[in-house]
Amino acid sequence: MKILAAVLFALFAGYALHAFAQSRFEMRPAVTAIASSSSNGVAFAWFYDPSERSVYVCRMGSAANEALDCKAKATLP
Repeated sequence: MKILAAVLFALFAGYALHAFAQSRFEMRPAVTAIASSSSNGVAFAWFYDPSERSVYVCRMGSAANEALDCKAKATLP
């Protein structure tokens, strides 16, 4: 009886290790660049996020101390 219990325990432990060792990553597509443009020292870039079905626009000025601004967002139907 003790041997049977040890064998069953070893089988369940092996199965548990196998089940938890499987990688289960949630893979979502990355944000995709759509287009970019620049004029008078100001650059714009548009990005599409398929997980949220949203389009983002980012603005960057020519000044060295000016930060990247990506606040504009539009959700697609």
